[in-house]
Amino acid sequence: MERSQNASPTVVWDLGGVLAPSGRALSALAEVLGTPRSELADAYWTHRDAYDLGASPDTYWRGVAEALGRTLDGSWVERLDRIDSACWVTLDSDAEALLVRLAERGTPLGILSNAPGSLARAVRRAPWAAPFETLVFSSDLGLMKPDPLVYRAADERLGRSPAQVVFFDDRPENVAAARAHGWRAHVWTGGEAAAAGLAQEGVLDD
Repeated sequence: MERSQNASPTVVWDLGGVLAPSGRALSALAEVLGTPRSELADAYWTHRDAYDLGASPDTYWRGVAEALGRTLDGSWVERLDRIDSACWVTLDSDAEALLVRLAERGTPLGILSNAPGSLARAVRRAPWAAPFETLVFSSDLGLMKPDPLVYRAADERLGRSPAQVVFFDDRPENVAAARAHGWRAHVWTGGEAAAAGLAQEGVLDD
């Protein structure tokens, strides 16, 4: 059932580049593979969209390895996927502090992220995710931001009208699509700026 429109807005967050810093996973994976980070980055991101849309870890990591001129057995696939998920599920300290403030106020929280199934499961297991009411991932939907259907699907899961959603994402194209949908969307530039934005939205005190 949809919440009262007089209730506090739900604050929805992207994961990578917002709650979790970008770059950490690439550095950790490059180290364990003994591969230059710049070389790994091309292979990692070239195959990522399909993974975020629901491809299996085996398909994804073997594709990454092939692009690097390597082959991987099952144990390596599991190892790399575990490292990758652990890095993306570790919060930025400023973002974590902001989430604590919001949770203490009882602000409804959600996540909308382009993320593979293994990462989605890791987020759902993470202790910090306990206050989040709604977690929506591209691998669940078979759709990715900035597809307009993603925001519509998120509304249904959030039980909110678009005007009752405040959203933070690091990609301007995702923010633009969210605003076109009717969300009160902001480009993430750090915890301090986000706190100021939430104060302007009436979610946090100045």
